[in-house]
Amino acid sequence: MFLRLFGYIFGIGAVLFLAIAAGLAWYISDISADVPSYEVLNNYEPPVMTRFHASDGQLIGEYARERRLYLPIEAIPERLKAAFLSAEDRNFYSHAGLDYYGIARAAFQNVQDLFTGGGSTLVGASTITQQVAKNFLLTADQTWDRKVMEAILAIRIEQAFTKDEILELYMNENNLGMGAYGVAAAALIYFNKSVQELTIAECAYIAALLKGPNNYHPFRNTAAAIERRNWVIDRMVENGYVTPAEATAAKAEPLGVVPQSERPRVFAADYFTSPYQSVIEGLYADTIAEMGGVPVSTADYFVEEVRRELLAMYGEDELYGGGLSVRTSLDPQLQVVARNTLMDALVAFDEPRGWHGTVATIEIGDDWGVALGNVTRLSDVFEWQLAVILEMTGEGARIGLQPARAPAGGFVEERVTGLIRPGDMSWAGSGAVSVGDVVFVEPLGEGNYRLRQTPALEGGLVAMNPHTGRVLAMVGGFSYSASQFNRATQAQRQPGSSFKPFVYAAALDNGYTPSSVVMDAPITIAQGDGSSWTPENYSQQFYGPSTLRTGIEQSRNVMTVRLAQDMGMPLVAEYAERFGIYDDLLPVLAMSLGSGETTLMRMVSAYSVLANGGRRVTPTLIDRVQDRYGNTIFQHEERTCDACQAVAWTGQDEPLIVDNRDQVLDPMTAYQITSMMEGVVQRGTATVVRAVNHPVAGKTGTTNDYHDAWFIGYSTDLVIGVYLGYDTPRSLGSGNTGGTLAAPIFADVMRVALADEPPMPFPVPPGMSLIPIDRTTGLRVAGGESGTILEAFKPGTSPPDNYAIIGNLDALGQPFVVGPEADRAVVQGLGGLF
Repeated sequence: MFLRLFGYIFGIGAVLFLAIAAGLAWYISDISADVPSYEVLNNYEPPVMTRFHASDGQLIGEYARERRLYLPIEAIPERLKAAFLSAEDRNFYSHAGLDYYGIARAAFQNVQDLFTGGGSTLVGASTITQQVAKNFLLTADQTWDRKVMEAILAIRIEQAFTKDEILELYMNENNLGMGAYGVAAAALIYFNKSVQELTIAECAYIAALLKGPNNYHPFRNTAAAIERRNWVIDRMVENGYVTPAEATAAKAEPLGVVPQSERPRVFAADYFTSPYQSVIEGLYADTIAEMGGVPVSTADYFVEEVRRELLAMYGEDELYGGGLSVRTSLDPQLQVVARNTLMDALVAFDEPRGWHGTVATIEIGDDWGVALGNVTRLSDVFEWQLAVILEMTGEGARIGLQPARAPAGGFVEERVTGLIRPGDMSWAGSGAVSVGDVVFVEPLGEGNYRLRQTPALEGGLVAMNPHTGRVLAMVGGFSYSASQFNRATQAQRQPGSSFKPFVYAAALDNGYTPSSVVMDAPITIAQGDGSSWTPENYSQQFYGPSTLRTGIEQSRNVMTVRLAQDMGMPLVAEYAERFGIYDDLLPVLAMSLGSGETTLMRMVSAYSVLANGGRRVTPTLIDRVQDRYGNTIFQHEERTCDACQAVAWTGQDEPLIVDNRDQVLDPMTAYQITSMMEGVVQRGTATVVRAVNHPVAGKTGTTNDYHDAWFIGYSTDLVIGVYLGYDTPRSLGSGNTGGTLAAPIFADVMRVALADEPPMPFPVPPGMSLIPIDRTTGLRVAGGESGTILEAFKPGTSPPDNYAIIGNLDALGQPFVVGPEADRAVVQGLGGLF
């Protein structure tokens, strides 16, 4: 009887077992059909940060939706791997994808919770391989189906990938908080270090974040973060990765996380390798010492311009997730000189013109710090601080400084005060500020501050290598934080007289010489609508017959109009478009005086053509772009060098670099214009630039009613352009010209740039003749006389002894020749052309 009963029970059990097994097999088979393919892991390309670097390798910008730097497993230190394995999967290198003991324990707990109502979330026992399966291929849903799929995928992944490959995916993928994805980004964001520099405690903390970055936030949940970090350190000891002594020392350390807001964005001072390093360090020693380097925020306009270009080149997805490595042309040291010089000039111009008003007004109350802390500061004007006027006394204005933000939120409790003495705010006028006003101040030391304001005047500066088009520095305004509008690339403004060299270049290419004489006398131009236009010189005077050189040096408007009229404005327009200044210049005579709008970048590029001997220049802020694998996908260099690829020297000649860029101007003409613009600096409208003490050529520009002030000039290897004006055009005030406003800025920057360089004269093209000429009359004279210069002439164009050629003057188009004793009144009476 008993045996029969046992047989029945056994039979029923066997049937149930087979039924369950069959059901389980069917369930697994059904689930397996829906399991995604792990093959996608072979082609996995996670979103990776795009990083911009200056020309010396310094990081100047990062763009990403997920801040991730992908590291191969070989680049991840063993200590960091050990922390992750100890925290998540100590048996990773020995199991086949599943931890069966852990699965049994978790299953028992989940069943128990199901019947007792002990929990609504399933307990897991996921290995690193299972987490890879979940993170890459599945959802985060806590369901039985998802857990089974995860297990199936883990087994398949283990069969297809090595352990190191799986661990590499895992350590580069996880969200580790504060915007960091993967261990490389976490090391930078939390500790401002590379993974190779991390300590035991820092490795353990990054591994601790895997269980929930917000749960172990370094500032909001500091105690929990330290406890979890120390737990990971204990597991590292158990697994034999660190000694007990090392663990004890590591657990005694604070978290050591430095908030991003407290890290100065700087070009490290260690990277000061420019040719004018000593000058930079001398001028800005205090700033460099305080910040630990040159602030990266000096290059915000430059970095944003690079971002725009890359967005146009590769699209949003590639820019923010393609892991591009971008080497820019930025020279960090020249950039800080350009930025500081322009900013100082804008402030110096603005302050004497009065107080614009406060930044904001707040209630003082019991704690003014919170209200002041919520006022937006200029993040890129690091020299200034926001402050609130607390009290007006006989000693001046007592101020409270904007408190720093606390890492855990809010603001630090400490309140710092200071004093603006009467002499340090007198420029603003009596009664300019009162209690509760929020203002900018600049520290002077010993608790004293100077009142500051954001200038209304704006401007731009571009520095470029004329041989390559590489933009070495760019400043688009006083503060990018205040206005993202880039006056160097986006502001369309009239260049005024800085356009004249291109009119003169057209003349020199078409029969004129620097000593050709043009009549500077009144001229009236009939307009198409029946009206007339009578151009005037800046001085509102006329000077009679004058050489082309004098016309450039003294910026004579009437002479320029006469030249343009003689050649025809279509030819002038063609030259302007050839140089890239305009795309379609209206061929009317007023345009010969720079009345058409263009940008500072275009003008600097055009001057670069003059500086490099007439070759077309394409300006660039980007030297090279590499993809995430290190392949070069863009390179600015347009010249070719087939022999440069030789793997070894076997007696062959030096490689020949072929310059295949268009020759847009005769090299001889380019030198003649350069020589004439050297006269602008030596004798003309920009004598302030002589302080550079190097051969420099350039031209001033001032538009009608003093709306815009320009100076663009160059040495043999550097072109710098400066523009100043109001964003909403209005007069700068009588007498504020390109020579008085823009040229001094140019001179200050160029002087620093060339400080450690020997003076280099501009090279004379072969075949040109240098002949002594009276610079006033244009006549050939014996050398050594007063007013004599060496003028450059193309072959066959030098004047005969004691004669000057004065344009195409008669009705037949023949040159009119005047001898040394000729009466200039004859010339003046020749009529309207000249």
